[in-house]
Amino acid sequence: MALTPVVVALNASGLAVAQTIARALDAPLHGRTGRVLQADVFFDNALDHARDLFAAGVPIVGVCASGILIRAVAPLLSDKTQEPPVVSVADDGSVVVPLLGGHRGANRLARNIAEALGGTAAVTTAGDVSLGVSLDEPPEGWALANPQDAKGAMAALLSGGGAALAGSEAAQATWLADMPAGDAVRLSCDMMQQSDLGAHHLHFAPKRVTVGVGCARNCPPEELAELVRTALNEAGVCDAAVHSINTISLKADEPAILELAQHLNVPLRLFSAEELEAEAPRLATPSDVVFAEVGCHGVSEGAALAQLGSEGELWLQKRKTANATVALGLTDRPLTDLRGAARGRLSVVGIGPGQAAWRTPEVSRLIADAQELVGYGLYIDLLGPLAAGKERSDFPLGGEEARCRYALEQAGLGKNVALVCSGDAGIYAMGALVFELLDRPADQMGVSDAARRVDVVCSPGVSALQGAAARAGAPLGHDFCTISLSDLLTPRADILRRLQAAAEGDFVIAFYNPVSKTRRTLLSEARDILLQHRPADTPVMLASSLGRPEEHIRYRRLEDLQVDEVDMLTVVLIGSSNSRLAQLGEGPRMFTPRGYARKIDGDLAPMKEGNGK
Repeated sequence: MALTPVVVALNASGLAVAQTIARALDAPLHGRTGRVLQADVFFDNALDHARDLFAAGVPIVGVCASGILIRAVAPLLSDKTQEPPVVSVADDGSVVVPLLGGHRGANRLARNIAEALGGTAAVTTAGDVSLGVSLDEPPEGWALANPQDAKGAMAALLSGGGAALAGSEAAQATWLADMPAGDAVRLSCDMMQQSDLGAHHLHFAPKRVTVGVGCARNCPPEELAELVRTALNEAGVCDAAVHSINTISLKADEPAILELAQHLNVPLRLFSAEELEAEAPRLATPSDVVFAEVGCHGVSEGAALAQLGSEGELWLQKRKTANATVALGLTDRPLTDLRGAARGRLSVVGIGPGQAAWRTPEVSRLIADAQELVGYGLYIDLLGPLAAGKERSDFPLGGEEARCRYALEQAGLGKNVALVCSGDAGIYAMGALVFELLDRPADQMGVSDAARRVDVVCSPGVSALQGAAARAGAPLGHDFCTISLSDLLTPRADILRRLQAAAEGDFVIAFYNPVSKTRRTLLSEARDILLQHRPADTPVMLASSLGRPEEHIRYRRLEDLQVDEVDMLTVVLIGSSNSRLAQLGEGPRMFTPRGYARKIDGDLAPMKEGNGK
């Protein structure tokens, strides 16, 4: 499991059991408000909360009826290879049921919980029940070289066949010791390359090999990949035995190295020049030239050794091409820990207008993965339980540059940071400022070189514009634009010029930042400009506090739009000359026709495919 599970308690009757589980797993305890008096985090709605955790990829241990968890996550089920474990536990702790993710840690998690409680793990996965093991889930430090064949091998064993253990490290594969003996399936246990794999031959490799690499800037990815492949072939090592790709921190953003780690599906770990120089006495080919360039006497050999620590040795000394180097390290036991730092990541995320239902699962996962949350305090608060227990750095309104700069520099330290924005982070939010800082040299008020090497991930969110349009009906059915009325960063003359152009173009217009305490005139000026180009009864929608309990929607005629009923939490949608209100039983709904009326009335030739969405 990539994340620590969350223990969820719904009632006081299960609190003691939940507390025992939380202590055993060193996991946070979430309790339902009003029913559970002691918890790390409280929630109001059990179904919504469980759904939120599941969408974020967080393993769930619910001390509750199984049906509650099933109903909560059922709408989100799509890919069992990606979904987190879900385990239900009876209030008295007597039964522990892995509901989902048996092959992704749920069965093991259920057994650990049952052992802590003295209960029974109701595991129903066929392999676990009949054989006591799941072949596609080897223990930490081992990898299955051909996981695609595990299902066929398991079927052969469940049909009554037996397995033969082979390989130089079969004795170390203790989890396979109780397999029924026979010749239906061969289970090889070593780190060497195999050529006859398939449903009747599974290969389990101990992760004992570390790969150290170095390369010139913009080294062709195929050159590095071919060099590493040649080294592994020379050593006779299979890819599954590779524990990690390791290099100097200066290469954190090197495309060839990133692509190599992704291709081998192993972690990339980074070491400072000082850390690599500490390995100098163990290097086979130290270089004064390399020291002069990067501050250590060897990158590839030093990185392979740094990952091993004192527990291993250099196995294959440096091999090189014109632009790349590689070396292999080896230890005598499977590696289960990671030394060095990960590449820093900054996730620039938009959480929507505020309610969890409008937050995308991808954003929830990025937030769940993050070590630190950075943002305006109110926006982080809106995350509710998803932010609980995480390091957070709150910045006030007006501190946008400091907020983005801090987030980038924290990621530059090797941390996984989420920069939390409302709506969509790329629409009048922090996304553009992040890249503006990255685009500046360090001596021109940019960010540090370390910050420039981080992985920046941008994830879309539901914008206030989209939220308001959905509440209205379909006001964006035809061409539209957005204009910010804040002249804090944009000259007033530019705003007026854009207003005039949008008015003349007859666009539906969404106004962001319509007013502030000190800025009260631009909205009325915008109204007056628009009235020169569209009817006085043009519909206007005012949407305040979208997605929150205090949400307030109302409609006005353009000529009746008043500044005093608009604040900074209000999105103002101005219709085009064609926009109108459909009067329905529950009230008016705003829409902008695209031209289908002419087709419906027979005044338009049939539309060509591709444009009639």
